[in-house]
Amino acid sequence: QYGIVLDAGSSRTTVYVYEWPAEKENNTGVVSQTFKCNVKGPGISSYESSPGALAKPLDDCLNKVKERIPVHLHKNTSVYLGATAGMRLLRLQNESAANEVLASIQNYFRAQPFEFRGVQIITGPEEGVYGWITANYLMGNFLERNLWRTWVHPYGKETMGALDLGGASTQISFIPENSEEHFNNTLQVKLYGYNYNVYTHSYQCYGRDEAEKRLLALLFQKSNSSANVDNPCYPQNYNTALKMKYFFGSLCTQSLRPANYYPNQLVSFHGTGDPGLCQEMVSLLFNFTACRDREDCPFNGIHQPKAKGNFVAFSGFYYTINALNLSGHFSLDDFNSSMWFFCSQSWAQLQFMLPKFEEIYARSYCFSANFIYYLLVHGYNFNAETWPQIHFQKEVGNSSIAWSLGYMLSLTNMIPAEGKLIQLPLKPSLFAGLLVFLTATALLCLLFLIYLCVVSHNRKNVPRVEHVFIPE
Repeated sequence: QYGIVLDAGSSRTTVYVYEWPAEKENNTGVVSQTFKCNVKGPGISSYESSPGALAKPLDDCLNKVKERIPVHLHKNTSVYLGATAGMRLLRLQNESAANEVLASIQNYFRAQPFEFRGVQIITGPEEGVYGWITANYLMGNFLERNLWRTWVHPYGKETMGALDLGGASTQISFIPENSEEHFNNTLQVKLYGYNYNVYTHSYQCYGRDEAEKRLLALLFQKSNSSANVDNPCYPQNYNTALKMKYFFGSLCTQSLRPANYYPNQLVSFHGTGDPGLCQEMVSLLFNFTACRDREDCPFNGIHQPKAKGNFVAFSGFYYTINALNLSGHFSLDDFNSSMWFFCSQSWAQLQFMLPKFEEIYARSYCFSANFIYYLLVHGYNFNAETWPQIHFQKEVGNSSIAWSLGYMLSLTNMIPAEGKLIQLPLKPSLFAGLLVFLTATALLCLLFLIYLCVVSHNRKNVPRVEHVFIPE
């Protein structure tokens, strides 16, 4: 069986195809990703003024999906579309435009051969929890097969926290040390018959793209010129002209918008490649004073329990780390030195350093690295000791770590509320009794064998008395 999920993010839409053995209905631990396609163009929220134009870029990916799934299974293959922070922002800014975009997508899928299950704008906490489910599902932290090839809860295995960095929002999700203390800030998730109290929070406007727009707005605000602005986070000698509406048109920068705002006016940004000044400017994106030095409140007045255990950081976290030529686990010192070196490069040098060079991403990696540093260290309170507990990872096997898999698993009920599959062939009490009985029987047999050996040995050592008969 197959399932299709469209992750409609703020910066782009990604189509995922998942499959699982049809004969194992409602089974667990068997779903795998078989295909992934990035839809060309921006995220669906960018089509607010021309929702009809969505069809063409979707067609390219959907035609490839049709080739991957056998034709006779098309009508039984469910399609889900989940929109995230980009659409959450658009709905807040212009609800009618958001509804038109969603209606256009529904009309598009009515003409497709698949079973369309609707389009939904998911909340920030849902996005965080679905990402947490995906990461732990792929890493086998919920279930494993025992000696009898049945699914059981892994003994002593801890779940991992999940760190997701999108274009418009970022999420942190983990099980805190004492979830009862933080009951109001946790979501109870029931998976395979077990309860998990997951702390999750989504920071709107703290996605990579929206955070950079806020930086550009701040730089413009502090500049002496409204036409030419220095950007310490852009590489040395990099120059670009951006329309005011690119960075001031967002709901995230509305409070920074100047009185003389002209949406189509061009502003030239000149890169100075200054790592120290870049860090200083990035720090202004976080409100560290709202918490008044409370330990359980890192920034923006948001309550957060102490980060506990290992974490997997995916999406934007992974791509930025990869650009710095780092991977997996590494120290905070290594990250800082790589970031400083990268941010000191000129635009010309950068073109030879990156494995895949795309201007819109290349110019922003220095900003992204500094933003990640402030978010993780000053925001979430990771330090030199706990930083190595973060594993920057894109996928497990061939499956991407993204909220989309957790979303589909939940919507298809492939994660049952009650863990019928988490069982031994016998009831635990009967199994334990049988094990004791067999062990006792084995010990008795062993003792009997030892007894026989001793008796046999003693018989061999009995002295023989020979009777001599003397004839009279």
